[in-house]
Amino acid sequence: MSRGFTLSLVLALVLGVIVGYWCHGGVTDATALAQLAGYFGIVTDAFLRLIKMIIGPLVFSTLVVGIANMGAGSAVGRVGLRTVAWFLLASILSLAIGIVMVTLLAPGTELALTIPATDAASGVQLAQPGLKEFVHSLVPRSIAEAMANNSILQIVVFSVFFGIGLAALGERGRGLVAVIDQIAHVMLKVTGYVMWTAPVAVFAAVAATVTAEGLGILGTYGKFIGGYYVALIVLWAVLLGLGAMVIGSRVRALVSMIREPLLLAFSTASSEAAYPKTLEQLERFGVSPRIASFVLPLGYSFNLDGSMMYCTFATLFIAQAYGIDLSGTQLVTLLLLLLVTSKGIAGVPRASLVVLAATLPHFGIPEAGLLLVLAVDQFLDMGRSATNVVGNSIAASVVAKWEGELAAPSPQA
Repeated sequence: MSRGFTLSLVLALVLGVIVGYWCHGGVTDATALAQLAGYFGIVTDAFLRLIKMIIGPLVFSTLVVGIANMGAGSAVGRVGLRTVAWFLLASILSLAIGIVMVTLLAPGTELALTIPATDAASGVQLAQPGLKEFVHSLVPRSIAEAMANNSILQIVVFSVFFGIGLAALGERGRGLVAVIDQIAHVMLKVTGYVMWTAPVAVFAAVAATVTAEGLGILGTYGKFIGGYYVALIVLWAVLLGLGAMVIGSRVRALVSMIREPLLLAFSTASSEAAYPKTLEQLERFGVSPRIASFVLPLGYSFNLDGSMMYCTFATLFIAQAYGIDLSGTQLVTLLLLLLVTSKGIAGVPRASLVVLAATLPHFGIPEAGLLLVLAVDQFLDMGRSATNVVGNSIAASVVAKWEGELAAPSPQA
């Protein structure tokens, strides 16, 4: 996404505020005001449908290719096990920090929005899933049914089995891996096309919100964005601290050497855009090409620390906005659910919206709440994309150290 796209989002947000403010002040009848906001909502509903349209194929293709490319052999298996172990630890910490920080800061409680009437009846019931319902939502009866219903967990489970089976075929499966990889690239292109409609959706979302609620509702966005970046700082400190426990004081040099890809990811709001430079800098840092080329690609599907923390932070922010309280058991379920559903989503701008769209219904949180974060998602995406680069760089360095393949920094660095 270009800087022009970023500017268009900002302009759309400002224009949405102006139009919404004018509508809120110019229309005095409450019914007419709600109807006018509903017209804006038609645009945002269309955007939500586009988001849902890409969920199944995107998760299936990226996850299958990621698993199939792990390969076979004892050495690959050992590196893979260590890599997955680190990813799992970092993922749990990222999700948990998001839950803790949003609970402490409570940026959404001041909104006190009313749950949409169409969802109010089923929302409370869906917010209390039992073990039986969770297992049913996890294990698919049919991949066709899972795809048709956009059951993200079931798609992930099938994709994991499919990817492992495809990897077991060895050379015979290479052709199919290549085909699915092409499908993944097509879906990423489609995702990009869908995201180009985001400025229109941002305008409509902000206009609808301000039309219905007035300008006072925008005050909480500052608290939301500020709270999220505070949470990111905490996450960085934890990840760097864990990295220092393995690679020692060299963690400071690592941060210095990935400065360029980090800034690139932040400015473009895409950790994927920073991939080539990150790989280059990791090798200059001393990570062997074998480890870097194995860990980094997997990290882009399985270790998006910033995106994962955003998922818990944004989900609970939306829940707070609608006055929905999740129990301790539900918070653990949320962590486990996002631990699975956040995998397989490539590090492209605003891909976390796909995960949020699939997660909210599991806890009876109105899907319309996605629009609350959509208006400022570009600014949040910049921070989480940079965090993804940091997390994957630390992961590659740690695994290289464990494998005895972390050399001294290259002189040209």
